[in-house]
Amino acid sequence: MATQLPGDQPSGGMVDRIKRLLTAPAQEWPRIDADPMTVKGIFIGWVVPLAAIGPIANLVGMLTFGIGFFGITYRPSIGSAVTTAVSMYVLALIGAFVMALIIDWLAPNFGGTKNPVSAMKVVAFSMTAAWLAGIFQIIPMLGWLGIVGLYSLYLLWIGLPMLMKVPGDRAPAYVVVSILVCIVTMAVVSFATASISSSFIRPPLVADSGTVSGTLNVPGVGAVDMAKANEAVARMKAATEKMQSDAATGNKTAVPVAALQAMLPASIGSFTRGDVETQSGGIGGLNGSHAEGRYTAGDQSFRLSVADMGAAGTLATLGGAMNVQSSKQTATGYEKTEMVGGAMVSERWNTQSNSGSYGTMVASRFMVSAEGSAPNIDTLKQAVASVDTGRLAALGQ
Repeated sequence: MATQLPGDQPSGGMVDRIKRLLTAPAQEWPRIDADPMTVKGIFIGWVVPLAAIGPIANLVGMLTFGIGFFGITYRPSIGSAVTTAVSMYVLALIGAFVMALIIDWLAPNFGGTKNPVSAMKVVAFSMTAAWLAGIFQIIPMLGWLGIVGLYSLYLLWIGLPMLMKVPGDRAPAYVVVSILVCIVTMAVVSFATASISSSFIRPPLVADSGTVSGTLNVPGVGAVDMAKANEAVARMKAATEKMQSDAATGNKTAVPVAALQAMLPASIGSFTRGDVETQSGGIGGLNGSHAEGRYTAGDQSFRLSVADMGAAGTLATLGGAMNVQSSKQTATGYEKTEMVGGAMVSERWNTQSNSGSYGTMVASRFMVSAEGSAPNIDTLKQAVASVDTGRLAALGQ
């Protein structure tokens, strides 16, 4: 039975527990139930780091790929994108806390036992799949993969009655009512959060992840290289520690826009560089900078951009652990995303409009991409290759 014994974090490494929870939830929930924890420990050690995945991935995706609709791509300013990410993060944290309160309040109405620690356990651990699925927001093409987050409903179905001690015959009604009440409450919280979106919660410190080896087959996701996952989590931990240190000292670590602008060549084949735009900004230790040049030849033009995503870029290393691959073929072109040499590469081309995009991560920190109209996709690849990635990686050291 869950108790309010001291403890800052759930016992066991984070990656190890995630592995057991996703692959054998029926066996893991009893362990979670018996594990001594506190509401504060669960919130700080589990909710805070995992809830940050989606907002940060969304931030990276917005700044590097933008929002595409009807053939038009919109890239928000860094300030706007950060504000959106912060709002998402605040909502996730508030939502988790409110959901725990609702679950605890409803328990006696279905023959269960009120226990705030157990309620927080239910929310934190059942939401794990949904929070992890947030990583797919980093690539717009992979956004649909977020559907794997629905696995959280299955985790909730198993864990909620067990931890709140609800009789089996009343468990289904308890789960359904809890979900419905939480949805209504979250709609209210979302509205309130939108009105105070300028508020900011400092990036969290990722909890100790433990060490797990081998390959994990996650339903709906595929094979996950646990060694690479451990490496990715370690990088994320180091990155968030640095973000917190930078926030405390006021240190701005983003590469200056002048240095990024210098990476843009004067010409690429028959295309000549024209206008150049630069942006930089940061908040709470999350700093970024961006330089973009427009290249034109006749009636064709494309944008070549170099973006420093700072610590947020480390999330992209999870793609290596998941061996991210996506492919779509249409009558007028194709889209695909894959891992090449440990770096995430995204490619899109429309043969009808002779336009597309090509982008790649560099040193788990920078994104180099080209997007627009050109004779063929090779022109956009040539544009990306014109940026000295070795020199770019050195700028981040």
